[in-house]
Amino acid sequence: MRKFTGDQLVVATHNKGKLEEISALLAPFGVKITSNDDHGLPEPVEDGLTFIDNARIKAHAAAKATGLPALADDSGLSVDALDGAPGIYTADWAETPNGRDFAMAMQKVENALPADADRTAQFNCTLVLAWPDGHDEVFAGIMPGTLVWPMRGAGGHGYDPVFQPNGYDITFGEMDPVEKNKISHRADAFAKLVSGCFD
Repeated sequence: MRKFTGDQLVVATHNKGKLEEISALLAPFGVKITSNDDHGLPEPVEDGLTFIDNARIKAHAAAKATGLPALADDSGLSVDALDGAPGIYTADWAETPNGRDFAMAMQKVENALPADADRTAQFNCTLVLAWPDGHDEVFAGIMPGTLVWPMRGAGGHGYDPVFQPNGYDITFGEMDPVEKNKISHRADAFAKLVSGCFD
């Protein structure tokens, strides 16, 4: 497994919430973090069929454009009773002509579930660290849980207010962000990334 040896890393995202979360997780390593916005990079077309495919597309596009190692995350909510949907289309379910509306997206998930449906779900996170020479390392994280309704909590982002992680009686939306960042799907993937490429 290739180690990260540089002092600069592009996080291949335009999502400020995701950038803050990733920056906080990488803070101990003294790496200068920049984003797609800092480099004026467009959003690449994510036409992959899996979280890994889409994370690879984003990471390699940023690494190639900047000449720096780039880290991309593709994550989403997979609902068992919906055959894994919204899955890689998690953000798409929230798209409106005026930007993303996750309250609408959570309602859409709820409306799609049959009344007696199994409500198990999981958040998935796939991280790809890519280098300008085309090499990459892949790390997948998962947080199993249950969907609740109505939504609870004003914290977090995305579908957090309807997702109750296993072993807890509160949703990600009700959880202290520091606590969430310790147990989330992204934390799981990050622990593997740090162990593989930074330690």
